Amino acid sequence: MNLPAVALHWPGLPASVGALSTTRRGGVSLAPYDDGAGGGGLNLGTHVGDAPDAVARNRALLRAQLPAEPAWLTQVHGTRVLDAATVRSAPEADASISVRSGVVCAIMTADCMPVLLADANGYVVGAAHAGWRGLAAGVLENTVEAMRKAGAGRLLAWLGPGIGPDAFEVGDDVRQAFVRLGPSAASAFRPVEGTGEKYRADLPALARLALAQAGVRDVAGGSACTLSEPQQFYSFRRDRVTGRMASLIWLR
Repeated sequence: MNLPAVALHWPGLPASVGALSTTRRGGVSLAPYDDGAGGGGLNLGTHVGDAPDAVARNRALLRAQLPAEPAWLTQVHGTRVLDAATVRSAPEADASISVRSGVVCAIMTADCMPVLLADANGYVVGAAHAGWRGLAAGVLENTVEAMRKAGAGRLLAWLGPGIGPDAFEVGDDVRQAFVRLGPSAASAFRPVEGTGEKYRADLPALARLALAQAGVRDVAGGSACTLSEPQQFYSFRRDRVTGRMASLIWLR
């Protein structure tokens, strides 16, 4: 039986590429890692306080939908990109790529945005963890560069579920962190009335801007908000103690 998953509306994705983005539903984890409606949750994070046996069972359910065990990373909001075929024991990194069939790139999230990438000819795939820190530091540009060095031509991107532009309140420090993206970045921040230097940040818009500057303009997704859909997605900002979802991509 297939796990509940996010519908990937990704025009042009080659048939040789597989992709999956999980929700919080379909697993065995108990509250607060449950599905938000009294059933078992599909928490895939080993580092969030959930029962280890529940996480192991959830990962087994996911593994049954994949060609291999995912190349799990220890995500640190940085810009390091690894070859997923070399990943062992969850090294610190925030993106991976692959040119090998059956190797699964994976990113876990609970408000940060997962970004999946694929070469239009189905030669290289990649996955990046794009929270605001990683986006500001250049994780998407680094991932694109690594994919191009591996032989990618025209790239397609899909923005997975993350905290939406009406829910992501940040300080001026976050706005200032995106100055490097140029004047266009300012339009991704809307002042919150009566709060001083508080803004609502549009993470998908910032990701599209970073991708465009890296030469990637075929971008789909970006409309699902983790914070505002509690029975569909985990959200750290909403619940603090919560699970993690996964977005995965591989060559068939």
